[in-house]
Amino acid sequence: MTTTNNKRDVKNKRDQGPAGIPLDHDIGDPNINLRSEIPEVAQGDSPELSSRRLSRRRIIFRRFLRNKTAVVGLVGIVLLAAFAIVGPYLSPWTYTQVDQTAFLQAPSDAHILGTTQAGRDVFALTAEGLRKSMMIGLGVAALQTFIAACIGSFAAYYGRWFDKVALWIIDLLLVVPAFFIIAIISVQTGDSRGSVLMLILLLAGLGWMLSARVVRSMTLGIKGLEYVTAAKYMSVSTPRIVFRHIIPNISSLLIIDATLALAAAVLAETSLSFFGFGVQAPETSLGTLIAEGQRMASTYPWIFLAPATALTLMLVFINFVGDGLRDALDPSSKSGGRA
Repeated sequence: MTTTNNKRDVKNKRDQGPAGIPLDHDIGDPNINLRSEIPEVAQGDSPELSSRRLSRRRIIFRRFLRNKTAVVGLVGIVLLAAFAIVGPYLSPWTYTQVDQTAFLQAPSDAHILGTTQAGRDVFALTAEGLRKSMMIGLGVAALQTFIAACIGSFAAYYGRWFDKVALWIIDLLLVVPAFFIIAIISVQTGDSRGSVLMLILLLAGLGWMLSARVVRSMTLGIKGLEYVTAAKYMSVSTPRIVFRHIIPNISSLLIIDATLALAAAVLAETSLSFFGFGVQAPETSLGTLIAEGQRMASTYPWIFLAPATALTLMLVFINFVGDGLRDALDPSSKSGGRA
């Protein structure tokens, strides 16, 4: 009797699936609850596990906000940008208007920051100069970072003759005195001399080399990884591999580099304008205002102090943000705080 029962049990197990469902049963039958036959997996994660699964961007953002200096820098840049955009509308004078009754006038109700030797309002001039310098700085930072990312990554990925030619061009441009080259070209450009577009192209075209070298070094370490090799075997085009797999993995470096390039571009534009090779009259920038004000800084200090203060604050705030981004994007850094 026992033997008969054992044979019947063995037969029943042969006719059943892994969850105890008969093999000839319609799997789509709503009366069968597959989930009830399968061991349940934990439906919810612990708070600790959920916190570990925060997206990388959110972690970076939280680390950045924990850096008080970086937050101060970010708020400062926003306020300066707001002043550059809204400032001209807050003054009854435009930066090109001349007040015939107020030459070298000290700060007053009519002119909050005083007037220049030509009778132009310093408040309106500073707002316009800050706006122009910010535009040039942002344009140079974006274009310079893009050029460096493309040349550095493609040179490392292709290697051989392409890499040698790229390195030769980089080394050649590094020994060229960029400031004097830009000054010479600026003098020869005629009507476009001192235009925003020309300054962006010149500063970016002669400022990408060091960043490209760093990008090349990082790409050499990335191009041998498994996901890049897999993309090659799948016949993915080289530009797609570079822009979809390599550049995104060095984005942290590029963000930091763009921030530093912004400060360097603003300072370079100011220097060029100060010596007369940058923005030309009747347009204005912080460099032209500082050049005009420094000649009378001891007797009429408001002409010099307004643009000089704006430039100093902008450079300090940009560096604060750059340091904060570096700490937030670097997992080994402790100054950004824990996420």
